[in-house]
Amino acid sequence: MENPGYIALSRQLTLRRELSVVANNLANMNTPAYKAERMIFREFIEKPEPKEPISFVQDIGMSRNLTEGPITPTGNDLDLAISGPGYFSVETPDGVRYTRHGRLQLDGQGQLINSQGSPVLSDGDAPITVPIGSGSLTIAADGTISGNGGTIAKIGLSEFEKPGELKRDANGLYEAGAQAAAAATESEVNQGMLEQSNVQPILEMTRMIDIHRSYQSAARLVSQNHEQAMRAINKLVRARQG
Repeated sequence: MENPGYIALSRQLTLRRELSVVANNLANMNTPAYKAERMIFREFIEKPEPKEPISFVQDIGMSRNLTEGPITPTGNDLDLAISGPGYFSVETPDGVRYTRHGRLQLDGQGQLINSQGSPVLSDGDAPITVPIGSGSLTIAADGTISGNGGTIAKIGLSEFEKPGELKRDANGLYEAGAQAAAAATESEVNQGMLEQSNVQPILEMTRMIDIHRSYQSAARLVSQNHEQAMRAINKLVRARQG
C-alpha cells in the first residue's frame, strides 16, 4: 500500500472510533447528568525518508463537555440536581466515586443510596442514615438534610480543579485519580429536580452523517490507491512477458 492508502486508512480507523463516541452520546441523551464527549485529533507526521514526511490522522484523547444540562422538576423529594461544578460522592466496592446523577432513594435500613445501591456520603465521608419517623425530608441548598427531628446530616459536595480530567467509570460515576476533592464552594443542591443530559441529539446526528461521509471518502481513496497499484503491477507483468 502506498502512502495515500496508509493516510486514508489511518483516517478510517479514527473515524470508526469517533463514530463509537457519537453513538454513545446518543445512547445517553436521556441519562440524567450525562456529559457529551468528543474525540481530540492531531496531525501525526512520520518520516520514513529524510525528505519524505507522511501526515497521518491520530486521535490523542477525549474531551468532555462540562456544560450544565437542563434542570427539570420531578416532584420526588430525593431527586437532587447540582447547580455549579460540584459532584456527589458515593462509596463503591472500588472506592469513592463521584457523580452528578442525583436520583437517590432510601434502602430498607434508611440509608441514602444512589440508583445502583451505593451509599451517598456526607460531608464527613460517612454513609447517611435517615432515622425512622423522620417524615418528609427537606434538603437545603448546601446539602443539609432535615426531618421531623431536626438536622440529620449534610450531603457531601466536592469540586475539582480539573473536572475534565476525571476518569469516566460505569453508571455515571467518575474516578478522581490523583486529583484531590475539595469541599464545594460554588455549588448548590436543588431538591425535587434532576439535571438532564447535555447531549444535543440533532447536533450528534449531524456529526454522525458527517463522519459517515468522511469514512466513505477515505474508503474511495483506499480503493483508488489499490486500483492504481494493481494497474501498475499489470503493466510490469505485461512488459516482462512482452
